[in-house]
Amino acid sequence: MAYGSDDKIESAPVKDWVNDWDWLDDGWGENAIEIWNDVREQCPVGSTERYGRAFMPVTMEAVRDIANNTEDFSSIWVNVGRPDAPRAAAPPITSDPPDHHGHRRVILPAFNPKAVAAMEQEMRDYCRKLIKDLDGMNAVDAAVQYTQHIPVHGICILTGLPEEDADLFRDWIYKNFQLAPKDNAIRLQVLTEMTHYIDAILKDRLVNPKDDLLTTIATAEIDGKEVDWGIKIGYIRLQIVAGIDTTWSAIGSGLWHFAQHNDEVQRLVAVPNDDPLWNTANEEVLRYYAPVTMARKVINDVEIAGCPMRAGEQTLVTFPAANHDPAAFEDAHIFQLDRQDNRHVAFGVGIHRCAGSNLARLEMLVAFQEWLRAFPNYSLDKSKKTTWANGQVRGPREIPVLLNR
Repeated sequence: MAYGSDDKIESAPVKDWVNDWDWLDDGWGENAIEIWNDVREQCPVGSTERYGRAFMPVTMEAVRDIANNTEDFSSIWVNVGRPDAPRAAAPPITSDPPDHHGHRRVILPAFNPKAVAAMEQEMRDYCRKLIKDLDGMNAVDAAVQYTQHIPVHGICILTGLPEEDADLFRDWIYKNFQLAPKDNAIRLQVLTEMTHYIDAILKDRLVNPKDDLLTTIATAEIDGKEVDWGIKIGYIRLQIVAGIDTTWSAIGSGLWHFAQHNDEVQRLVAVPNDDPLWNTANEEVLRYYAPVTMARKVINDVEIAGCPMRAGEQTLVTFPAANHDPAAFEDAHIFQLDRQDNRHVAFGVGIHRCAGSNLARLEMLVAFQEWLRAFPNYSLDKSKKTTWANGQVRGPREIPVLLNR
């Protein structure tokens, strides 16, 4: 690891993923599954010194052991970055027991199954509008023109955030995940901009309350005590950062996959939307292409899968790698449209399991159904390249396809 004149981490390309991994390496996004499988054949936990001492578990057992251990691992660091990086609370994901439960209670009602189910028709109408906008085109970008818009629409409906600021949200997301882990100046810039933005919108809700999550948070109390204003800002920061990119990455990965497997598309479009095959397909996309890797700060000396970790170090909680562990899944390397036994950990495991999983599943299911029925013969445009995001949220950012109507 080296620091440039502008105080950024400068890194050479990775040559040894077992002892020198880097989730922002250009090879990660497109090749992560192969990387995890290769590391797992050699050891259960990779390591690196690029961000200080940090670890990468690649087995289901190791990942579960870390995720369930809140005594030796803290969520105050949920991504691996420079140890001196400026960080801000975004509860409940960055909170530890006993505070975590109260923070989760504040936001969880907005994501309950009934509230999310009520959004289905609106999400279908929105997907159909995006598809209608492609009329007359054959070569399109399924990510830029479709997947990247859907979860923005969903999270704005649920929270009350203004959808006209979608480009701003996407800019923050890109900088936060792709640049900030190696550049403290960018991390601080994003934190500052988001804080000012959310502060203003929450203060407006105090004066002009609405029936939305923003108003719930602006007036939030835990056990009769008003929540600290900085924590309230953190709640909304989490919704923007974690509620958008994660789902569009999952939708994009699914569309990238199905563009290369028309036999699976034909199986799906041959059955009605309420057929169980759609749900098993949705879950298999989540297992195989799980987009989110979390992290923890090691707070006590501990050993995981025979690997000693010391207080102050960092570790990934590599949920996507665990989903490819052959010890956890039969034929883990095969994408099975109708996989029945599928206890994947795409949404995490333990107390920090994703609160927005109901919304993500709905957005994915609707997005797949509407797209595949509209373009049952689409394929990748082989004259162009799919580009992938690296790091904490992995997924395709550009998916050139031919609609082949």
